[in-house]
Amino acid sequence: MTIHVSARANIALTKYWGKSDRALNLPAVPSLSLTLDALETETSVSFIDAVDDYIEINGAIATGRPRARVVEHLDRFRAIARSDRRLSVVSTNRFPTAAGLASSASGFAALTVAVDALFELGLNREELSSHARRASASAARSVFGGFVELPAGSAGDDSLGAREIVLTPPWELAMLIAIVSGREKATPSTEGMERTRETSPFYRAWVEAAPGFHQQALHALAARDLHALGRAMERSTFAFHASAMAADPPIVYLSPSTLSLIGAVHELREKLPPAYMTMDAGPNLILLVEAPHAERWLHALRERPEIESIVSSGIGEEARIVG
Repeated sequence: MTIHVSARANIALTKYWGKSDRALNLPAVPSLSLTLDALETETSVSFIDAVDDYIEINGAIATGRPRARVVEHLDRFRAIARSDRRLSVVSTNRFPTAAGLASSASGFAALTVAVDALFELGLNREELSSHARRASASAARSVFGGFVELPAGSAGDDSLGAREIVLTPPWELAMLIAIVSGREKATPSTEGMERTRETSPFYRAWVEAAPGFHQQALHALAARDLHALGRAMERSTFAFHASAMAADPPIVYLSPSTLSLIGAVHELREKLPPAYMTMDAGPNLILLVEAPHAERWLHALRERPEIESIVSSGIGEEARIVG
C-alpha cells in the first residue's frame, strides 16, 4: 500500500524566529500564517522490506542532515505504532527548496499526514499538527489550510500544535511570490535561529516585540483591515531580519535584488492598490494583496529586472490524502 499526500507551504505573516525549547522544537514567539495553493509538496510513503529507510527528495537520494531529519520523524511514528518497519519516502516540491519559501513546512506536513495513514494511527488534525511541529515548527501550520496560528511554546510542552482561524465569509486575499533567487540559502533556518539567539544583541528585543506584532495582526484579521494586517506583517518581518543581521557573524538573507525590489514596491504603492511585503528566511519577496488587485501588481512587477519569476497564489487547503 502506498499513501499519497499533498500539502501546501505557508508564508508567515507574523514571524517565527527562535526556539523556547530546542529538544521539543518549540517556538519562542507566536506566529500567524497563510497557507498558499501554489506552493505544493507531494509525498508518497509505503512499507519496504529493507534494513534502512529509502528517502528521496526532489528526485535525489537524501543524505546528511536532510535524510536524518526525515528518519528522526519516522522514528517518532514507529515508536507510537510500536513498529520497526522501514519506509520508502518520495517527496517532490513544486517550488524552490530551501530558498525561504517554507518547503520544510509543506514537506513535513505531508509526511506527517502520510505516515499517520500508513500506520493507521487515526490521529486528529490537532495531534497531526503537534507531531509535525517536532520536525519543523512551520510544518505545524501547513497541516491546516487558510489562516493558521501557532502559539509560542512553553518549555517542556510537547502537545503544542497550531490552530486554523476560519473567516466566514472567506476574505479573498492573494500573495504574489517574487523569486529573486531559487538557490539554496547559505544559512539554514535552524542554524540561523540558534546563532541569532546566542549572539544577536537584538534577539531579546525581538522576542519581546513579536507578541505585540502578532496581536496586532490577529485584531486586523478579525476586522479584515488589510492596512493594519500589512503593517503588522511588515514590522514583524523587518524586526526578525534585523535580529538575524545583528548576529555574529551576521545572517543576511536579503540580497541586493531584494533590497532593490523593496524600494520598487514603495514607489509602486503610490499608484497601485495597497500591497504589503514580507520575506521569510531567504531573499524572495512576497506581497499580500486583495485578490481582485493581484493582476495589476503582477503586471507592474513582471518586467522588474530583479525578478527571475513571479507566481500568484490564492489560499491553500489543508494537507490531505490524494491517493
